[in-house]
Amino acid sequence: MIRNRILKSVFALGMLSVAAVSAHAEGIGASLLTQQHPFYIDLANAMKDEAKAKNIPLEVSIANQDLSKQLADVEDFIVKGVDVIVISPVDSQGVLAAINKAEKAGIKVITVDVPAKDAKVTSHIGTDNYTGGVKAGELMAKELGNKGNVAVIDYPTVQSVVNRVEGFKKAIAEHPDMKIVSIQTGITRAEALAAAQNMLQANPDINGIFGFGDDAALAAAVAVKAANLESQVKVIGFDGMEEARKAVDSNPVMVGVIQQFPDQMGKAAVDTAAKVIAGEEVPADQPIVPGVYTKK
Repeated sequence: MIRNRILKSVFALGMLSVAAVSAHAEGIGASLLTQQHPFYIDLANAMKDEAKAKNIPLEVSIANQDLSKQLADVEDFIVKGVDVIVISPVDSQGVLAAINKAEKAGIKVITVDVPAKDAKVTSHIGTDNYTGGVKAGELMAKELGNKGNVAVIDYPTVQSVVNRVEGFKKAIAEHPDMKIVSIQTGITRAEALAAAQNMLQANPDINGIFGFGDDAALAAAVAVKAANLESQVKVIGFDGMEEARKAVDSNPVMVGVIQQFPDQMGKAAVDTAAKVIAGEEVPADQPIVPGVYTKK
């Protein structure tokens, strides 16, 4: 009898544990690339606001641009059994295994901002980065009078940036008197500054620099000023964060930024997850057309 009571107690405790895990697991698990950038802060805040408005549980983990941490965070969401996982990949290819594991566990995956390369996800929500890159190239051509040498600060492991750079290349190729003379990686602002300095030293005839993001562009503008090339080199960024927009308004070197809308992405990510949880069909791709910000 005592043994039976013990077994019943253990079983009851186990059921309570399962119930607790299930209750905790309902809703959305989100693994975001970083919170060190205003874009991702705005995206995360929009997700939290929309989840609160829809009364959907949301747990946000920050990968801090560390693929290992992102994979561990996704694994944690899988173990908890969340309904939907939202990911902005640190590495577009490196995240593939985690996405496949989530799908095998019956958890739908939505990518936001950064797509996952060669992965089948339920939906991708993000800027039309290729079009944004084309717009950046067209703006650069306009600012340089359709001629000159340009350089690119890149982040080649992130598919959204790959798309931006491809769009930029396409636009520049439309102008026979324009040429891309250098492409270097500069992920952080410090790395972008070093890349810009290296490119300007190696190619003193550079007329324009396209930064894959605003941090890269702002760093390039500093390098241009330090090299006393303000009258020669124009810089264009991509994101549209407040610091970059202010620089465009006040710094003649910064001639424009391609503007993304992270608040729209965050809201759409939660709205899409809510539809998935409800068993509704959602579009496989939800592109958000970027704007172009130039001096007021």
